[in-house]
Amino acid sequence: MIAAPTIVLAADVGGTHTKVALARFDAGALALIKREAYPSRTYASLELIIETFLREPEVNPYVGGIAAACFAVAGPVEQGRARLTNLVWHVDEAVLGRHFPIPRMSVINDFAAAGLGIDHLGGSDVLTLQEGTAVAHADRMVIGAGTGLGVAWLTWREGGYFVHPSEGGHADFAPVDEIQDELLMHLRREFGRVSYERVLSGPGLPRIFDFLRQRAATAPAHALPDTAPGRDPAGIIAELALAKRDELAVRALDIFASAYGAFAGNMALLALAHGGVYVAGGIAPKIAAKLNDGTFMRAFTAKGRLSSVLETIPVKVVMNEQVGLLGALAEAARISS
Repeated sequence: MIAAPTIVLAADVGGTHTKVALARFDAGALALIKREAYPSRTYASLELIIETFLREPEVNPYVGGIAAACFAVAGPVEQGRARLTNLVWHVDEAVLGRHFPIPRMSVINDFAAAGLGIDHLGGSDVLTLQEGTAVAHADRMVIGAGTGLGVAWLTWREGGYFVHPSEGGHADFAPVDEIQDELLMHLRREFGRVSYERVLSGPGLPRIFDFLRQRAATAPAHALPDTAPGRDPAGIIAELALAKRDELAVRALDIFASAYGAFAGNMALLALAHGGVYVAGGIAPKIAAKLNDGTFMRAFTAKGRLSSVLETIPVKVVMNEQVGLLGALAEAARISS
């Protein structure tokens, strides 16, 4: 007898957007039924977003038949409960289970979901920064700057990769040159302790830009965050930098890419990630040209006596921003059986 398709629900919950999807899992393959994105801060809870999604005309007929759901959240998850780092929400697996009539449910870290999504990417979904020498079944690292800075570590176990969630993005920021030394001192005056996430995130790029503007005591050449209400400050700076239309923006993105590469190299050393380092998150696809110009990889491999090790590790940018949602759908399919 041929098994009937299984219907699964997933969400990738971030500080800026929450992506939700319904899919059909049939013979080991996922087929998307409906996908939607919602501005997270417009809603008071994840439950309200899921309720809105389930009322969508394409989704509503399947509501009674959803076999499993997985919710990937940007923050540490302990015993099915999470408090999001960059959003004033509490997500509780038990509460969600009482709220929605779904037999099986799981709450996982968003970068655990990204790690699970890696094997569901196609060739066009990644940009190779360094080919390296991939070792079968070796450890992998997934990192990514977005609203925050996510990290996950993957190890091979019983025929597949097992994901270890991490809050490595909150490790202490370690400057690698004099300008980053000055940046650290600048940020320390505001935050006291400075983590990598304060630098490598959506809010981090404007912080670098403001530091350079104060340091140079010069005005930017073009309209930037304070004169462009409603626009993403990091997006404006990145656009001007990539187009080389503003010197301060160019320098800010240089520092960002260099610090990003150094952090990725640190994570690669931590895991000896000969299975590859995957740079995911919302920012990487938007600045892929900058990540691919050598700045990132020079910092990645600049590890003194261990530089030769870093030169062998594959490094790829995940260009598909749905990787976390793909991973959450895959996890929902796994727990449904």
